Amino acid sequence: MFYIGNAVTDIGNIKKINQDSLTLKIANSTWGMVCLAVMCDGLGGLAQGEVASAAVVRAFDQWFRETFPKKEDAWNEKDIQEAWEQLLLSINQEIIEYGKENSIQLGTTVTAVLFIKDRYYAIHVGDCRLYEIKKDIRQITRDQSVLAREVEQGRMSEEEARWDARKNVLLQCVGINEHIMPDFISGKVETDATYLVCSDGFRHQVSTEEIFDACHPHANQTSNVIKERLNKLVQLDKAREERDNLSAILVYAGDSSAMSDD
Repeated sequence: MFYIGNAVTDIGNIKKINQDSLTLKIANSTWGMVCLAVMCDGLGGLAQGEVASAAVVRAFDQWFRETFPKKEDAWNEKDIQEAWEQLLLSINQEIIEYGKENSIQLGTTVTAVLFIKDRYYAIHVGDCRLYEIKKDIRQITRDQSVLAREVEQGRMSEEEARWDARKNVLLQCVGINEHIMPDFISGKVETDATYLVCSDGFRHQVSTEEIFDACHPHANQTSNVIKERLNKLVQLDKAREERDNLSAILVYAGDSSAMSDD
């Protein structure tokens, strides 16, 4: 597999601070090309959400730079899950202690995904999302929110949830809950597919169909085109008066055997 990606983040129409943080790393390894994408959305209703989101992104960055290369040819699903769960438990306590020391509450959501060979491994807390886009669009993560739970349990339709005032109420997030239970998800990477990781602000004002049309893999095989397509969605969100910060990462997964030597 080879990976091409890009990312955008925008403060949006209303907020004075961008509380989203993200990273996209694509590197060569003994397993071939690998890719790490991390999206964190600091909680706007709390103090210093941008501090919490940046702290989580830094922790994943450090893991990718320092820990991953030490045994890059020996990582398996169990090892990645254990390493990432421990990373989040550790940074969760650090953020909680920072909040206590400064008499504030701060927190963040996180969705992180690692692509190795033909597999992806993702860890998820909150309501950022990971999508797979090929012939159709599939949401891989499940929102850890009150409304998602209501829909899942049949007490509310998706359309009702779309307009409900509780759309930002989370069941858990990093930095607030003493005990967090991240979702860990793995799967096969589809060749000639794109993978979108986005904050909730990025998707509120655009439809699933609009995301599919903009991020469909046939239109996203260069980094510049990916950035252009993501920016168009951001501008559409803002024109529709989205009030949150807006951030997205899009990664194209291609067959390395089809790469040109040019």
